[in-house]
Amino acid sequence: MTITKAGAIAAIIAVGGLLAGCADTMNAGPAQTAPGDVQMTGEIDFAAIAAAAVADPARPADDREADARRKPATALEFFRIEPGMSVFEIEAGNGWYTELLSHAVGARGDVVMQNPEGFIPFVGEQIEARLSGDRLSNVRQSISNFDRLDGADESADLVTWVQGPHELFYRPEDGASFGDPAAVFAEIHRITKPGRVFVVIDHSALAGAPDATGDDFHRIDKAIIIALAEAAGFKLEAESDFLANADDTRTIPVFDPSIRGYTDQFALRFRKPD
Repeated sequence: MTITKAGAIAAIIAVGGLLAGCADTMNAGPAQTAPGDVQMTGEIDFAAIAAAAVADPARPADDREADARRKPATALEFFRIEPGMSVFEIEAGNGWYTELLSHAVGARGDVVMQNPEGFIPFVGEQIEARLSGDRLSNVRQSISNFDRLDGADESADLVTWVQGPHELFYRPEDGASFGDPAAVFAEIHRITKPGRVFVVIDHSALAGAPDATGDDFHRIDKAIIIALAEAAGFKLEAESDFLANADDTRTIPVFDPSIRGYTDQFALRFRKPD
């Protein structure tokens, strides 16, 4: 059953930071969707592509305020994003990462900005402002469930899910859910092209913590995510601690004032075998 209770969804969105960055400071006019003057010589320079996307002058000022703690240049480099890619962004929220992905893939690429229908009352106005005036012309908004993604088979070069997989284990009192975890990961595998990438960033729980931690603290043990992805057919390629925080005990809810916005997070990159 898909979550429809407004209170439950509001809590999820607030915890995930998906309302962060107001849309009233969006630059007018079309965005500079080209990735900048990135010089490609030999191997792909992922760091330069990422840096150009983060530095794009079309990015809203409110978005930039979160750069120091969210480290988007490091994240995009870890994603292995490049111009011309087709990206499917799961649980895009208000589009903070959508903006970056759009600039990184450029005019030759495209981004699907996915949110469940129940999220729209909370982020719809911000999305409308972000996409207004065709300012991100390579972005398509998708309203779909996690277990029924609006993507064709083997259509995405890159699938991203930032600060969201733990929500598969969220269980409000009404018994609603965001979908069966195995079914959701099977959907992600379905839309990913062979040889291409699926990336996860999420709030860390203690090693060995049960999946109920996703409900209790909105955190997850990365081993659970790895197991789900590998069971769906992905291979773990790399992990990174660029969002690690040793001061986070990983034993309190992510919305606790002492840690909100600065939780210890893990990053995982999976590849779908050819």
